[in-house]
Amino acid sequence: MTENAFVLPGTVQFDLAPVSGGEPYRILLFVPKGEPPAEGWPLLLTTDGNATFPFAVSSLVTQAPYPSGTGIDWGVVAAIGYPGDEPYNAQRRAWDLGPPPIKSYPPYFEGGPPVRIGGTGELLAFIEMQLLPRLAQMVKLDIRRRSLFGHSFGGLFTLYALFERPGLFANWIAASPTIYWEGSEILNNETARQRVPGNTAFLHLSAGEFEGDHLAPFQHSNEDAAARLEKKKIERTVALALEMAERLDGSDDGIRTQFELFTGQTHMSVLGPAVNRAVSIAFAVAQEIEESHANAQ
Repeated sequence: MTENAFVLPGTVQFDLAPVSGGEPYRILLFVPKGEPPAEGWPLLLTTDGNATFPFAVSSLVTQAPYPSGTGIDWGVVAAIGYPGDEPYNAQRRAWDLGPPPIKSYPPYFEGGPPVRIGGTGELLAFIEMQLLPRLAQMVKLDIRRRSLFGHSFGGLFTLYALFERPGLFANWIAASPTIYWEGSEILNNETARQRVPGNTAFLHLSAGEFEGDHLAPFQHSNEDAAARLEKKKIERTVALALEMAERLDGSDDGIRTQFELFTGQTHMSVLGPAVNRAVSIAFAVAQEIEESHANAQ
């Protein structure tokens, strides 16, 4: 028997280093077969790419062949990951996805480097000035149909990017965003957010059912059950996301919002359903898009 590494069909990867310096990112890319639409392919860009890219590609390729039954058509998936085989790079994602102020925390493990946050502006600049132009050179994209997805710290980054560059993407999908982080500093970004006359943006906020006030059934017997419950009261993931959705919906800067609670999901298990929802938003067939806009008016 011959064993070969499995590769997701239609995908490539390449490393891209920021022109400002620093370690390269591992960019993962899926492009559909055939000619793009006249206006170009819609694009879904995800953070934590090593973890999210396989979910997104599998979701798309199993649904896009049947648009009349799924409401999903073809498009391009790109993901920002890191060199290596692990789903997460805790050290780098803390810096990339944790908004300012710049701060240092104790190492994740004894003898390790300090954990730094505050580099979201650098990652956002990399996306805007390097990654999106590079992708546009490789494949024809519809600049009116770009979507950004992030989960947890990635969801927090998505909110930061929306408030800083509201015209960069049409759809902003923030799953289980850590809004509580650093005393909910992101709310100051929300208040001082950039406003673009005539711009429209759709923000989808979500969380898992068991990110609220209750433990998942299997967690009740865990040794850390009491501590985990107390942590939930601090994080308030569901409540803070819902409050933001209600606060921003129909705001004077053209933001439409939707909040979704994923039944039966925890902070980590929600990743699959949340990525699937991002795919349905980013690659909705034209009729679905028109109906969504009509319902929002």
